[in-house]
Amino acid sequence: MITLLTILHVLICILLVISILLQSSKGGGLAGMFGGGGMGAFGGRGTATFLAKITMWLGIGFASTAVLIGLIRKGQRSEQRSMVQQVMENEPERTSTPAAILPEAPGSSGNQNTENQPGD
Repeated sequence: MITLLTILHVLICILLVISILLQSSKGGGLAGMFGGGGMGAFGGRGTATFLAKITMWLGIGFASTAVLIGLIRKGQRSEQRSMVQQVMENEPERTSTPAAILPEAPGSSGNQNTENQPGD
């Protein structure tokens, strides 16, 4: 079901972009390329009205499919966990262990006396 809605949603998106690009604007838009001087197959004003109606219905379809996909995914999301949650559940509990004692650096005397530090 989600796959069918996603395919429908993408198809509506593509058609919506095309219908918006074909509409005349102040500059003529892409509709002038196919309209033949403003008089297309639907007449001068009929083309604009027809494209406006198509755009409106495609916009409604876009919003509807987006809401439906969101609602369906929300229902599926309650069953799913994030990858971090899955890793945390699968890892055994770690107990805190003290850090390993590092060997002394060469040339150090091993004296951790802080009394004779310069700048005090």
